[in-house]
Order: sequence, then structure tokens, then C-alpha cells
Amino acid sequence: MKNRGIIIALVVIVGFVALSLGGCQRAAEEVTAFTCATDATWPPMEMVNENKDIVGFDIDFFNAVAEEAGFKVEFKSTAWDGIFAGIAAGKYDAIISSVTITDERKKTMSFSDPYINAGQVLIVPKESDAVMIADLAGESVGAQIGTTGAREIGKSEGVELKSYDEIGLAFEDMAVGRIAGVVCDTPVAAQYALQQAEYKEKFKIVGDVLTTEYYGIVVQKGNQKLLDLINKGIKAVQEKGIDKQLEDKWLR
Repeated sequence: MKNRGIIIALVVIVGFVALSLGGCQRAAEEVTAFTCATDATWPPMEMVNENKDIVGFDIDFFNAVAEEAGFKVEFKSTAWDGIFAGIAAGKYDAIISSVTITDERKKTMSFSDPYINAGQVLIVPKESDAVMIADLAGESVGAQIGTTGAREIGKSEGVELKSYDEIGLAFEDMAVGRIAGVVCDTPVAAQYALQQAEYKEKFKIVGDVLTTEYYGIVVQKGNQKLLDLINKGIKAVQEKGIDKQLEDKWLR
């Protein structure tokens, strides 16, 4: 009877160990997934390619952050004019969409550590003599609605701000002479003025960088757990130089 009791006990222990190991293995295989909104109309930072995939610097960057921090991310194309309301309502977990970190925005959302410096610059037709926004007094200058570029235009007396839902529409208008300039983030300016085939012979970036700005990844206000996870990934990406590799790929 004692031997039989020992055998039964051993069977129970082996079974318990097997279940425990199985549970640990499943836990190790489970990877948290987050949904990230992006306004995919802002090349080369975020855009939709010919295969209808969302691509760009921000997309590659956040995928690298996710890999380093041990989570997965799924991107959701979202219009800019509703993107911040969506994070507040919990429609997605994060935003990466060339979002400039500002004190005003910090009141209603939480930001990751900065991941790229992208100040505002002025782009004009190559034949233009303008080197600053003030030189375009009496003219219209375009920017995407609600951006820091739009705010910079508003600071120049006599310059009319023309707002656009998508920055590409502003460049289209400048190409046909409807506006005299465009103000946008440095990476986007580089895309349109230096890299995009139909525009690089028409436009130029002029003057000094107008602002010192940093992009950050947005999460719902107070979501410190997710913020810490993202910052862990950003730190690893920067320490390994992955961010510089992505800048060479998308912004040079």
C-alpha cells in the first residue's frame, strides 16, 4: 500500500510539473499586441504604398521599438482631424504619426521619449526669392490643418494661411501656382522637395529651420505601463543605432 501511495504521488507530481512547464511555455509564447493609429498621408514618415501597405520611417521605427520591447503592433490608418479624439476614446492604444511633442498636447495625452528632431521649414518654388515666411506677405502659404507648421504661418503678419487635410494637397496647389509656399516638418519637406520625382525640379527648401521640434509616440493620458514599454524599446533602438539606419533609408 505504501508503494502504491508513492507511485500515485509521483504521477501527480509529474503531471503537475508537466502542466506548469506547459503553462510557462504558453506564457513565454504570448506576446502583447497593440493597435497604433497613423495618418498615412505624410511621406516619407507614414504613407500607403502601391500594394496598399502602410510604410514609412515611423512604421519601421515603431516595428523596431516593438521588437526590442517584446510586443507586436498593428497599424490603423486614421484621418488626422480625428486621431487625437480616437486615442482619448480608447479606439487604439497608441499613435505614431509625426506628432510633435508640445506642452499643450501633453495636457490631454501622454508622450513617449522623443525619437526624432524635425523642425518646420519653408518650401517654395525654385524661382521664388523668399527665404522666410514673412517674405510672402500678401500671398497664401499652405500647411496641414492643426499642425505646428500652420501655427508658424499664423505668426507672420500679412501672410494668409491655407489649411489642408493632407499635406500632399498643399504641394499640388503650389505646383500649379495657387499658393506661394508650404510649411511642414523637415522630413516631409525632404520628401517633396528633394526626392519626389515630379517636384524635385520645381521646389526648394529655403531659410533656417523655423522650430526645434521632437516627435513622440502618443498613448492615452496616464497609461504609464504602455509608455514605459515603448520607452524601453526606443532606448534600445537608439542605443543600437537602428534609428540612424532608418533615417538613412527614408530621409536621406
